[in-house]
Amino acid sequence: MISESSSFVKGVVLGGAFCMLVTLLGHIKLGHGTKAHHHEHHHIQAPNKEDVLNLSEGERMELSKSIRVYCIILVKPKDLGHWAAVRETWSKHCDKVEFYSSENVKVFDSVTLNTNDMWAMMRKAYKITYERYKDEFNWFFLAYPTTFAIIENLKYFLLKKDASQPFYIGHTVKSGDLEYVHGAGGIVLSIESLRRLSRVLEDSDKCPEQGGMIWKLAEDKQLAICLKYTGVFAENAEDSEGKDVFNTKSVGALIKEAMSTHPQQVVDGCCSDMAITFSGLAPNHMHVMMYGVYRLRPYGHTYNDALVFLPPEGSDND
Repeated sequence: MISESSSFVKGVVLGGAFCMLVTLLGHIKLGHGTKAHHHEHHHIQAPNKEDVLNLSEGERMELSKSIRVYCIILVKPKDLGHWAAVRETWSKHCDKVEFYSSENVKVFDSVTLNTNDMWAMMRKAYKITYERYKDEFNWFFLAYPTTFAIIENLKYFLLKKDASQPFYIGHTVKSGDLEYVHGAGGIVLSIESLRRLSRVLEDSDKCPEQGGMIWKLAEDKQLAICLKYTGVFAENAEDSEGKDVFNTKSVGALIKEAMSTHPQQVVDGCCSDMAITFSGLAPNHMHVMMYGVYRLRPYGHTYNDALVFLPPEGSDND
């Protein structure tokens, strides 16, 4: 009995040592082939409203037309309810939107990727996007089907950003030494970042399709690793008050947290007035959000925004 117990303890110790070794090797693999750079992600902010007001009417119109956003939605057949909700709600506000599906689905139009692996789906979607639209759009927004986005707020945020610079924007998270944009909140790439990504995707050593580690990394982390090789780093997006504008939770979840942490300032403590995304929404909540964002208006309150982002020509958006 004592011998069996001793063997069990030895097994536990050896197993723990092996796990530590695997973890160490994994971190070594993450840094493979790169020089050691200490990089803290930037906190980039939306423009001040005063800056927009100082622009002439012609400059405002030119700016509003210059920001063209192509939306990529990654979907699977199990997401049909969310897929339908996104198609009928916020995605109409993109300058162009396409759904990239793991397999062919007859009920909805999509770009079929023929893979169920999320990282492989993301890679293929970005490659196709660059090949087809590199000369047509300057900003590229990738989202999951549980994400709700306010595209006008995204365009406002990007107003004074130069798409010829390597921007990789969203809600940043740190995992060990890796800083990445959390996929749940949506990922924004400038055309320059997409160009660099399309190039490194061809390099299987730096950006392998299956990943080179013993365990599997999430697709948003894989993307960050590949972009890091090209000199593109995660940028955390905030409003002029320093509040996050890409949210990885739903409005309901954020309000619940605010009720606990800021009971006297639930609304102010919850979210930015210029929020761009919320995540984890059920299909019916997408329609509730659509009503609240685009339809509901308190009588007597006027909105004097200095800039208007017109819907795409021929669009039936709200």
